[in-house]
Amino acid sequence: MAETWEIELCKKVSKEIRKDIINMTYSLGNVGAHLGGSMSMAEMLATLYCCRLKFDKSNPDWEDRDRVILSKGHAAMALYSILAQVGIIPKELLVEFKQNGSKLSGHPSLSGLPGIEYASGSLGQGLSLAVGAAIALKKKNNDKSRMFVFLGDGECDEGSIWEAAASASHFQLDNIVVIVDANAIQYDGYTSQILNMNPAKQKWIDFGWECVELDGHNVEALLDALAYKNRKPYVIIANTIKGKGVSFMEDNWQFHNSRLSESQYNLALQELEAE
Repeated sequence: MAETWEIELCKKVSKEIRKDIINMTYSLGNVGAHLGGSMSMAEMLATLYCCRLKFDKSNPDWEDRDRVILSKGHAAMALYSILAQVGIIPKELLVEFKQNGSKLSGHPSLSGLPGIEYASGSLGQGLSLAVGAAIALKKKNNDKSRMFVFLGDGECDEGSIWEAAASASHFQLDNIVVIVDANAIQYDGYTSQILNMNPAKQKWIDFGWECVELDGHNVEALLDALAYKNRKPYVIIANTIKGKGVSFMEDNWQFHNSRLSESQYNLALQELEAE
């Protein structure tokens, strides 16, 4: 069971992640950024990094560390924010997001930024990468490290996801944990209308995975799910709201990738502070 201090910490950090996302987006002016799918990930990143992920910020290459792949790389703002919140990168770096020469690119890249071990952004590739890395860990007799992979529900339309899922089950990769950000919206509309993959939970089970489905904004449920000791590849389907935390963004596909006016920016921060 999650501790009270863990729950309160993760709620606080989730709010800070969303504020960072709003600030980073507004700083880009008319360029804009992937807001909606970054906002929906705040709780899952906060619970993982603050309470469940094994890492050493003073030794990023520690052999027994857990590894993270943000397969839905367009949510990089959320990842950069949590890296700053837990002290892996300086918070001052966030103002450099998508600036010329910055290590904080629109999608995670291998630019030498601490905490980024895998480039991502071409959807459907992250789980395959994790399968290869998980097999490598097994061959090195490393039974302490785990691979955490963040997928989008729209991304799960890709056939490569299911080839990788079948491979993970075949090779009995109990060191892989997938977290699906099931916010029900992808670039051009609702996932159920573009390619209905429901019931998603049963599909993962049929592919040989252990699976739990939960409210992706409930930090207690996430903490408990991330503490589970799985014996097979394990997936957490986190049902979320795209644009969570700001009323005019929530469940609005237009904020998949968008910019913020001054009035929208002020209203967004006002709502997050009042939350």
